[in-house]
Amino acid sequence: MNKHYEVLIVGAGISGIGVGVLLKQMGCKSFCLIDRGEIGESFRKWPKEMRFITPSFPSQGFGQTDLNAAAPKTSPGYTLNEEHPTGEEYAEYLELLAEHYDLPVKTGVEVKYVNKRNHQFEINTSRGVLTSKFVVWAAGEYQYPDLEMFPGAELCIHNSHINSWEELKESDYIVIGGYESGLDAAYQLNNIQKSSRVIAKTPTWKLDSSDPSVILSPYTFHRMQEAVPEGRIKIFEHQTVQSVRKEEDGGYCVDTIEGRSFTSQTPPILATGFKGSTSMISHLFEFGAHGKPLVNDYDESTQCEGLFLCGPELRHDSHVFCYIYKFRQRFPIIAKAVGSKLQLNLDILDLYRKESFYLEDLSGCGERCDC
Repeated sequence: MNKHYEVLIVGAGISGIGVGVLLKQMGCKSFCLIDRGEIGESFRKWPKEMRFITPSFPSQGFGQTDLNAAAPKTSPGYTLNEEHPTGEEYAEYLELLAEHYDLPVKTGVEVKYVNKRNHQFEINTSRGVLTSKFVVWAAGEYQYPDLEMFPGAELCIHNSHINSWEELKESDYIVIGGYESGLDAAYQLNNIQKSSRVIAKTPTWKLDSSDPSVILSPYTFHRMQEAVPEGRIKIFEHQTVQSVRKEEDGGYCVDTIEGRSFTSQTPPILATGFKGSTSMISHLFEFGAHGKPLVNDYDESTQCEGLFLCGPELRHDSHVFCYIYKFRQRFPIIAKAVGSKLQLNLDILDLYRKESFYLEDLSGCGERCDC
């Protein structure tokens, strides 16, 4: 590995690959992507039954880019011949992109600490110290589950730690969380004839909103409509978990603020989200009321110049960018900011605008659907 780069991208998932493709097209000669695992490592860690809730469809020829594409003129739907890919399949798509664009990816490099001094970043890794002028933080969320949501959360099994739902052998489970991950857990357990009780603080399937970041996706809603009538899934709405404790008989008790208790002989399944990878470099960010890092108009840390954030942790006020088709539109914003300072060729950005990969003005976001 070289010791110094103009741009260092941390993470070789969709965000890292997506920004890397742009830098390559802009003629950047001194950049590198590093990841502690393989390309698409987070997707490889999905339970084998988990699938994308956003559909992939090859419609580029008619001006509608695949919702899960990492770069224009590409389509996971076309490449994988799958409308709702598995995590392993999507990682294959990212590998093909990295190979096609000949991206400088170094795997098996774990970041230990990041600091900035003398106008450059020092990145301590498992393979030595690297320096760079700019850092694009694209390490994502999935590998950083939040196990401190409430007392006893560490007693639970986080849904991201499950390799396959078929490995769960008991007949009954408590699932904490009523959004996509929690209801997917209940659906997958039902498929293998297991019962579940879902404890949901918010009934996301009943919210009146057009933003898929806060309501249940049609894909999951339809699957639950099919599964719930079979009788193995029970949902308890408006219940906020206060704590989880282990009983003397070895079982588990989940207590809610509303005064209910749920018991089970198996560890509860925790599906309440992630603390995110920025927890590793929290000293380089300010955090807002939403609990997420604060960035400027170029997705650059408001506290540390030259540090850019991309991926599902990105927030702009009330705008949530947790879906691929949302946060990928900010790749060109970062590339333009970095490319301008490095005097790179920015012509490729015109294609990104044409392909609806370029969201510069956020004032039009969040429009409501009326029917």
